[in-house]
Amino acid sequence: MKKIKTKAILCEGLLFLCKSEPIIARAIEEVRNIDLRYRQDGFTALFKAIVSQQLSVAAASTIWSRIESANLISEEMVISASEEKLRSCGLSRQKIRYCKALASAGIDFEILRNCSVEEVVTVLTKVSGIGRWTAEIYAMFSLGHSDVMPAGDLALQEGARMLLGLDERPTESELRDISKMWSPWQSVASLVLWNYYGKFKGREGI
Repeated sequence: MKKIKTKAILCEGLLFLCKSEPIIARAIEEVRNIDLRYRQDGFTALFKAIVSQQLSVAAASTIWSRIESANLISEEMVISASEEKLRSCGLSRQKIRYCKALASAGIDFEILRNCSVEEVVTVLTKVSGIGRWTAEIYAMFSLGHSDVMPAGDLALQEGARMLLGLDERPTESELRDISKMWSPWQSVASLVLWNYYGKFKGREGI
């Protein structure tokens, strides 16, 4: 399976889309700079993804900075931390429950590196608080999978609406159907849509 872990592989995906999908090629031309967003995998990356759920980029960044300052970035530290300490970082009671569930789940992150996207989604969504969106974001950014469309993402839906000239924002199911034409580089198409959304909405998509 193709993994987007270098700029060269990202460029391979962009070139494929430019040649096969004129409308994506137009978006790439308008956006111009599509960044590689490959991140470290493991507990900390998934913990950060949970923290970011349903928050703006700025708000999530502020809370994560407090968590790092409190040195709460390992399973052991999260399990032993009091609710009061986690709340002081800006986490809600619900997210505290989710983060402690993740810390206690015993996920083998090394094995996940060799799993398919669907296998990753299956493993991660067994943890309370981790839905398909979070699992797909992890598969895409932390594991580097090239063919992921986190179609539940509202910014991706809105980016697709603007780019494709749709009257209404596509649903998650509709966006999954649309994105099939961008396979096997749906992750790269996702990056294009996020950047397209950011350019014309004046805010970051993710």
